[in-house]
Amino acid sequence: MPISTTSKPNGTGVKRIFRASINAVSGLKACWIHESAFRQEVMLCLVLYPFILFVNATSVEKALLFSSLTLVVIVELINSAIESTIDRIGLEHNELSGRAKDMGAAAVMMTILMMMGVWLCVLLY
Repeated sequence: MPISTTSKPNGTGVKRIFRASINAVSGLKACWIHESAFRQEVMLCLVLYPFILFVNATSVEKALLFSSLTLVVIVELINSAIESTIDRIGLEHNELSGRAKDMGAAAVMMTILMMMGVWLCVLLY
């Protein structure tokens, strides 16, 4: 008997979007609970997002400020997912696991540096 390619375990349409949203909120909650860096970055966003409204900048510059700040949180979520996956595989020292975690941390650091560069460019020029 052939396997149906139309059957999806999470449903289709609005039902799938609803379930995906529930999973996304669960991921945000888990990251908030288990990752202090994520909490710090979210708090930074909560402080700086309102500031964007009062900056004397064009709409495009404000979009850059908002996007660069949000990207830090997105990359931290991805980094946390990488770290959780590696920790699930094993907590013993492994060169490749360490390298993957270091690369995730480097991605976060590069995103923070980019965000700082965007903010400096917009606010100083």
